Amino acid sequence: MNTQHVLSVLVNNNAGLLYKVAGLFSRRGFNIESLTVGTCELADKSRMTIVVNGNEATIDQVIRQLDKLIDVIEIERLPRDHDVERELVLIQVNSSNDTRAEMIQIAEIFRANIIDVSHKSLTFELTGQQDKINAFISLLEPFGVRRIVRTGLTALERSM
Repeated sequence: MNTQHVLSVLVNNNAGLLYKVAGLFSRRGFNIESLTVGTCELADKSRMTIVVNGNEATIDQVIRQLDKLIDVIEIERLPRDHDVERELVLIQVNSSNDTRAEMIQIAEIFRANIIDVSHKSLTFELTGQQDKINAFISLLEPFGVRRIVRTGLTALERSM
């Protein structure tokens, strides 16, 4: 059975590593559902959060292939029931005087921020778990979504 798996990968912050990781996935026919990369608590290091769909054999193969890359220091498979996950979405929605109040009310329920207002649209920012973001988008779709930009999942294992 294919399920979503989250990998936290500590890497040396060297030019070209992202290209190597993407190439590895492409050559092996693995699909990256989401990939976020950023500097972390260690100097000259970055942390990648990679979300991959697959069965156990596929994920084990992904981990083995990543581990062969010279700049990969550590690979952690995050337990979905024991991690903290967040994603950021920016969503621009058509608005008018008739619909603006209802959309603002929806945003308040989800604790979304309004980050841009024009005569014809509102742009919202929301951070949260993927199901929360999906529910927010679903409620705004009837108003006419113009654009959606999602960062992809970022995650940490919960502290004990």
